[in-house]
Amino acid sequence: MENLIFIETGTGLDVHGQDVNIAAERAVLNAIHSNSMPGMRKILPDGDLNKMIVNVKLGLPQDLEKLDQNRIKKLIPYGTVTIEVMDGGMATTSGIFLEEQQDKNDLMYIVNAVVEVGY
Repeated sequence: MENLIFIETGTGLDVHGQDVNIAAERAVLNAIHSNSMPGMRKILPDGDLNKMIVNVKLGLPQDLEKLDQNRIKKLIPYGTVTIEVMDGGMATTSGIFLEEQQDKNDLMYIVNAVVEVGY
């Protein structure tokens, strides 16, 4: 990315089920859900939103290989999206094991997201 315009951060949790995909989706949505970018068309080449480059960086506590990057890419409506996965976040006790919630153990997963936008 030649021109970085802005960076948003977010955090997401999966309290039951130990699914890094759910926690990662929530982290990305937390980073982008309250943004409005009305000036992007004026900044991007040819005013084309699809010329936007979006880098999503995710810090996962474990199960890095289980992340479905296509699920994350679908959350970003425009541009070329890349995903970078790294160790991070946290796996800590939720304080309870609930079999009916598909818990594998008593951990909750916390994922951190950084969403970089530019062109």
